[in-house]
Amino acid sequence: QDDHKLDVNDLEVKYSTSITKGLVEAVAAERLLRDGPNELRPPRGTPECVKFGRQLAGGLQCLMWVAAAICLIAYGVQEGEGDRGSSDNLYLAIALIAVVVVTGCFGYYQEFKSTNIIASFKNLVPQQATVIREGDKLQINANELVVGDLVEIKGGDRVPADIRIISAQGCKVDNSSLTGESEPQTRSPECTHDSPLETRNIAFFSTMCLEGTAMGLVINTGDRTIIGRIASLASGVENEKTPIAIEIEHFVDIIAGLAIFFGATFFVVAMVIGYTFLRAMVFFMAIVVAYVPEGLLATVTVCLSLTAKRLARKNCVVKNLEAVETLGSTSVICSDKTGTLTQNRMTVAHLWFDNQIHTADTTEDQSVVGDASETALLKFAEVTVGSVAEARGRFPKMAELPFNSTNKFQGLAHATPACKGTWGDGDMGTSEHGGTRKDMGTWDGGHVCRGWHMQLPHAHGFQCHPVSPHVPPCPSQGFCARWLPAGTVAAGTDPEALPEVAVGLCSAGLVSMIDPPRATVPQAVLKCRTAGIRVIMVTGDHPITAKAIAAAVGIISEGSETPEEVAARLRLPLERVDPSPGGEGTLGGLGDTGMTKDMPPAPLSSGCHHDGGGAITAGMGMVLIPHPSGSPCPQGAIVAVTGDGVNDSPALKKADIGVAMGIAGSDAAKNAADMILLDDNFASIVTGVEQGRLIFDNLKKSIAYTLTKNIPELTPYLIYITASVPLPLGCITILFIELCTDIVSA
Repeated sequence: QDDHKLDVNDLEVKYSTSITKGLVEAVAAERLLRDGPNELRPPRGTPECVKFGRQLAGGLQCLMWVAAAICLIAYGVQEGEGDRGSSDNLYLAIALIAVVVVTGCFGYYQEFKSTNIIASFKNLVPQQATVIREGDKLQINANELVVGDLVEIKGGDRVPADIRIISAQGCKVDNSSLTGESEPQTRSPECTHDSPLETRNIAFFSTMCLEGTAMGLVINTGDRTIIGRIASLASGVENEKTPIAIEIEHFVDIIAGLAIFFGATFFVVAMVIGYTFLRAMVFFMAIVVAYVPEGLLATVTVCLSLTAKRLARKNCVVKNLEAVETLGSTSVICSDKTGTLTQNRMTVAHLWFDNQIHTADTTEDQSVVGDASETALLKFAEVTVGSVAEARGRFPKMAELPFNSTNKFQGLAHATPACKGTWGDGDMGTSEHGGTRKDMGTWDGGHVCRGWHMQLPHAHGFQCHPVSPHVPPCPSQGFCARWLPAGTVAAGTDPEALPEVAVGLCSAGLVSMIDPPRATVPQAVLKCRTAGIRVIMVTGDHPITAKAIAAAVGIISEGSETPEEVAARLRLPLERVDPSPGGEGTLGGLGDTGMTKDMPPAPLSSGCHHDGGGAITAGMGMVLIPHPSGSPCPQGAIVAVTGDGVNDSPALKKADIGVAMGIAGSDAAKNAADMILLDDNFASIVTGVEQGRLIFDNLKKSIAYTLTKNIPELTPYLIYITASVPLPLGCITILFIELCTDIVSA
């Protein structure tokens, strides 16, 4: 939709509404009847009784049912003939049925846990909404909102639908429930981006308004909202069979075929020798029971459960037990950057002033609440110059011009007690290397003051190039100041008068900031490469910022280039640069194709896209669609995907193994995932891979052990049938061996 590009008058016409009085009640009722309630409707699913029935009639279970039926028939015939001396067949039938039912209940429970996703989305839906209809402000249930309604939101409210902002006063929203990124996003009436997912004049259903107020028109409700579409994607994705499930099914097919073959062979031999049909059928059933590994599922479950407990002690909670072994088979890991590879906190990394580079310490971990860039500077000031509160007392603030979307700058004026004058400070926003915005502030006797926030054109002599090859490209803040004569800015000056003095600012220096990588990540990435696992970083950052982080943790080599860098080096238009792997060594998506530690990591092209097409961005994260060719994820690869936002849930569900963040992750992401990282640390995934490969080796040994008893169990029946030697092992004894002694020892 292009609603974010339309002006207010066009919106009124399109939705037949009024931006002052809202909808008429009759029209609202008609639209509610037409579009349905503003709520997320669960998709049509398979009835629970059918799901349970499938668990009771798959694989070895069918053979077990047949064997139980034969036992019951044999018992009935014996009773009919007056042979009441033995009830072994009845007991065996009951035991076989119990094994099938217990196995089916366990499988149904596992399936139920992995499909109960839609409930987590309902927790995000607001209950009440403030709407204006026929000029009256009303409180209604949020599910009664319709397209064209005029709604009002304020700090503390959840956005009740997808709305187009038509007026706002200092409105900021928290999109973390959608994207997993916790930095507040400004909302204003202006269209700031071609994509409706990135522009500031659209507020999304279920996001939280943190501060300020806003008015907007409802443009989507219910399943047509962004979160509704994501919920439909997540709940509509079929559960992918894990590698171990596929292997076990294949193994079961082979065992079932052999059991039927040997059972039929013994049946024919018994009939030829002269046994009655009923007696021969009992032999057939006994061979099936002896050959089928009834304890296989229990053995696998116990092994996986023990490994899951070990992983839980290492901050990995496994929801689906089969995911434990899948981790060991993983060949590609698509990892979110923020909070997983990095610490999810901005810190000052480098200083540039007086034409010198100074490296800052990024290990300080003081807890501060607020804007990421602001808190980074605050913590840096506390460490380097002492108490910020004391400095604020020595340089009282005279006036402030708050940042707004119209002026695009923030202004501060501070009094200096030593001289009869005022410092005017300048802050010019956050700049990622390669962008057009610069961030300026002021140095005053070692004290960081914040100030003017404005665009700095290239004509001023500041270009977007690193000031030193030793400083990695990363978001930066710049500082500038101007001395104002006494009386220029009086206390309580009207903010609208401050832009007049925002001229003649003098640049004082630059501060670079970075979200530092976790200390354990580089070693974990090296382990992955040594184990033949490809690591891909998924991020919405500027390519050069992403490149710096990827190089720091060892995902890519230092010599990799972005398409923009290749275009600049070859002096070619960007569209002529081949972004594919091997095409001029460019770097679109960030990945590691090195399969051993002796092979240097190589760059990869972008292989994952938005649901609607286009590159992955910070706004809408990871709704992944696999490419048929040219993808960094080769066909047949076992892919693990990490995520934390609601928008990640379809990818987590579709991946061979989905890994959600325990701290920053949303409920929807956790429910869609197979494993949860309690510490949000990439290194924990590598621990899971190690345990997964260990369990794979253990399972091979356990299955081999359970199969070794087949010949000893079949031999007594063969001798009994052919040589009439008394039978030392009955069916009950064999079943006891299968379910008790085999499981414990295996």
